[in-house]
Amino acid sequence: MPAVNQPAPNLQVAEWAQGTPSNIDQERGRVILIEVFQVNCPGCFIGGLPEVIQTYMTFKDKPLTVWGLATAFEEYHLNTLDNLKKLLDTGEVVGETMASLSERDMLSMGRLQYFMPFPVAWDQVVKREKGVREGEVEQWIERDFPNFKTMPENHQAQIDTQIREYLGKKEYDARTFDQYGFRGTPSALIIDKKGIVRHKLFGSGLELEKLIEPLLNE
Repeated sequence: MPAVNQPAPNLQVAEWAQGTPSNIDQERGRVILIEVFQVNCPGCFIGGLPEVIQTYMTFKDKPLTVWGLATAFEEYHLNTLDNLKKLLDTGEVVGETMASLSERDMLSMGRLQYFMPFPVAWDQVVKREKGVREGEVEQWIERDFPNFKTMPENHQAQIDTQIREYLGKKEYDARTFDQYGFRGTPSALIIDKKGIVRHKLFGSGLELEKLIEPLLNE
């Protein structure tokens, strides 16, 4: 699980659904911004993706590579490659994304009002073997509960049990999402010109332009 200021491993991509295929090791000398999203993720389309599109437009003449990475760690019947392709081809949205954007009047004739002007990849989402792998619970605790060791023992036990139950029922693994230890979607990954992770962020309203501009000048 690469941390900030460590080398960024290549994305594990099943298919590039839009744009020219590439990977991190092919973009040396350019800053890379990757927006990680799910098709059925209202927050991705309300906040995350519009911010990344604006950042792309701001720096379109600069050495910045922008990619979308669609993944799936839940609701696998909606977060699919087919639904991603429909989204990219026609602007069609599904599930909670459709409901939330409709409520906010952010759809036009049932379609997304903007498009992604950069390449978009589909994460390797693979069938998971049943059970919990060795060390997997500890990795989740390290990622999501940095103060775990200072918690009361009964809270530690509850968290351990909840994670084990979740992993025991989990149907698929998303290779890149898991490799980088993202907490959820939307998430943003910023990599410098030397291929080093400089920022790993969760949510939206991240002021990406302020984070990227210094890296472009390095």
